[in-house]
Amino acid sequence: MRLYQGIRSLILTFFRKMLFLWVRTDVSGNSVEALGLSPEKPVCYVLPYSSLSSRLVLEQEVIRAKLPGATTSLPVKNGPSHSFFFLYRRVGGLFRRRQTPVPTAEFQALVRYGLDNPDQDVQIVPVSLFWGRSPDKEKSLVKLLLSDTWSVAGRLQKFLIILVHGRNTYVQFNKPLSLKEVIDEHRDNEERANRKLARILRTHFRKVRQAVLGPDLSHRRTLVQGLLRTQAVKEAIREAAAKEDIAPEKVRARAYKYADEIAASMSVVTIRIFEVALAWLWNRLYKGVAVNNIKVVTESAQSSAVVYVPCHRSHIDYLLLSYVLYKNGLMPPHIAAGINLNMPIVGSILRRGGAFFMRRSFRDNPLYSTVFNEYMHVMFTRGYSVEYFVEGGRSRTGRMLQPRPGMLSMTVRSFLRDHRKPIVFVPVYIGYEKVMEGRSYLGELRGKKKQKESVLGLAKTARKLNNSFGRVAVNFGEAIHLSDVLDEVHGNWREETYDSASRPTWLNDTVSELALRVASNINASVAVNPIGMIATVLLGAERLAMDEGQLIRLADQYADLLKAYPYAETVTLPEGTGRDWVAYCESMGLVSRQPQKLGDIIGLEGSNAILMTYYRNNIQHLFALPSLIASLFENKSSLTRSKIVYLAGVAYPYLQSELFLRYQPDEAEDVTNRWIDELVNQGLLEAAPNDRITRPEEGTEAMLRLRILSRFIIQTIERYHIAVGTLRKYGPGKITAEELEEQSTLLAERMSILFGLNAPEFFDKSLFRNFIANMQKNGVITTDDNGLLCYGKGLDEVADDARLVLSVEKRQAIQQVTILGV
Repeated sequence: MRLYQGIRSLILTFFRKMLFLWVRTDVSGNSVEALGLSPEKPVCYVLPYSSLSSRLVLEQEVIRAKLPGATTSLPVKNGPSHSFFFLYRRVGGLFRRRQTPVPTAEFQALVRYGLDNPDQDVQIVPVSLFWGRSPDKEKSLVKLLLSDTWSVAGRLQKFLIILVHGRNTYVQFNKPLSLKEVIDEHRDNEERANRKLARILRTHFRKVRQAVLGPDLSHRRTLVQGLLRTQAVKEAIREAAAKEDIAPEKVRARAYKYADEIAASMSVVTIRIFEVALAWLWNRLYKGVAVNNIKVVTESAQSSAVVYVPCHRSHIDYLLLSYVLYKNGLMPPHIAAGINLNMPIVGSILRRGGAFFMRRSFRDNPLYSTVFNEYMHVMFTRGYSVEYFVEGGRSRTGRMLQPRPGMLSMTVRSFLRDHRKPIVFVPVYIGYEKVMEGRSYLGELRGKKKQKESVLGLAKTARKLNNSFGRVAVNFGEAIHLSDVLDEVHGNWREETYDSASRPTWLNDTVSELALRVASNINASVAVNPIGMIATVLLGAERLAMDEGQLIRLADQYADLLKAYPYAETVTLPEGTGRDWVAYCESMGLVSRQPQKLGDIIGLEGSNAILMTYYRNNIQHLFALPSLIASLFENKSSLTRSKIVYLAGVAYPYLQSELFLRYQPDEAEDVTNRWIDELVNQGLLEAAPNDRITRPEEGTEAMLRLRILSRFIIQTIERYHIAVGTLRKYGPGKITAEELEEQSTLLAERMSILFGLNAPEFFDKSLFRNFIANMQKNGVITTDDNGLLCYGKGLDEVADDARLVLSVEKRQAIQQVTILGV
């Protein structure tokens, strides 16, 4: 017997080595840590269908990863003589009728062992193996001949599959199941225990397959033609023909042109080429790509249509997210791209990579709007993953932009029409240490016209490949289930019927709530990096320069603040210390060093002073509340705790709206109190009798830390007071919201020049627009019948609180322009 087993082992080893002369694998989850295996319990790997080639791949990957062996015996009498088994025996073939799958004898013996030994447990690790990563094509002959499905594939077919797809084989190890826990409730019924374990494993393998391959892809021509046959598009064609008094055939041809312009044509061949090309590109551009919290996606993609909603910092975002997903065993999404990227050659390549194109605005084109809506509806109902940027465009300031409701509204309306397939939003934070378009953003912020994308512009960008842009992080945030948002806004939505034209009265409230959650969850997944930390501290210095030792200490201390009261579990912090971060920023050419006998001085010079505000703004929201508290002591040595909480509560709704803070307004009091306590613990504030809080003595290190902390957010507070001061200058009923926005922007721009402020967002018109809108929403100001702004004494009280925050010089500057008394 031993001789037989030895010869058999040698033969299998020979076959395995021969197989891997051709086969190349990409593997995920293949470590004891990732699987969470217990060393005290035996491990058993399970593959879905009996296959020699699959067994050999499993054995090879277990050996490579030094996992508990797949060839060692389990203590199962009359069961598998090795620590793996197949769930089902292969039945049927290419030219034989398919039959119902039959569980293997080894599977049944393992269940029997678990029933007979209730005190014993086995860790069952499901392993999914894919020969190639190509989604099936509907009605495709290739699918029949070369797909690696459970109930098809004889020996010849398997040989062809390995020959064609063997060099693109994907293996995924998944979290183990406890045999004991699964069969515990059926210890008196072996058949039911068999069925339960088989059902759990079968469901698991199906969900993994959906996440890795996605649903079947339609031929693009079939999809486009199908859009024209939908009732909504037919009705839009009839209406357009009647309105324009032209033949319906001509309008139908226009609709076809729109659909053809929009639709993606995803090609797995193109995706594979992208994978190879992008791996090379990232190695040229970046020093590494860190991926965090990917489990959110792997869990969501198995049961839902996933909508990826990343922040938008660079054109690289499109490519980077698809690459990360594919490398982690997930099908890349269909990506909403601006029509400006549909350039010759480039557009076709992007389309094959999953991009579908949309015009910037189609409000005045009902036919195009209907075709696009129907295309999105097809994506969601078929379960395709989709990616779009809720900000609309790239952020030029490093802050999260106000979300645009268009794509979110389409998604909600599609789900209301057909909610059989759950939709989950997965926020994604993409953080760059050095954004590729940084210099062009500076030009645009200074008024330079944005350049139109072109092939020539792309060629110019290629010159940057010799530059290093540091490291990049891709952080996945907390998932948002659309059904949960709908339940909160309108609990009866499931009992109501909706069609393509439905726009319920509560739709806007749903979209607004969804937009806020998406933006907040993106910011709650921020990756803090050395560039952002050093930028934040240096920009808080009056002259944008600091003694190196002091800079290192402050960077470490502010990092300790983030660790002491973490903003969210999904936030990631940089490795190393302040000393490492300063050296790294210097190596990236973002800070300058001036040698000096008493200690080197680190500073920001030239355009870097403005560029670094971009990286500070990436993480500004993390310091918003402690910085707001610190700013209240700018002109006051002590305050009661209740006064601090009150003033923070007044400002918080505006900060939340602008910076997309994760705490709700009713949580602000508790969070403020916790931050007060933490600032006292860190020595930045001091507790005094009668529930008073005092600042440290002037000239001390602690006072310096407090003052610099206050400057992290003080320009935002100053901007609010500029708008308030401008409104009070004109008085109630004298100025419209648009005029207030314009006048406030001009005053902010003037102060920026007078005080040498480097932050371009200080006089960003959209931020003033948002602040004014929020004052209206909160009832601080109202609008009369003529569109003029009115206010009461409450606004005067807010203006009086400016004494606590604004310096004398800035109060005088505002007073001089607005002719107000302080």
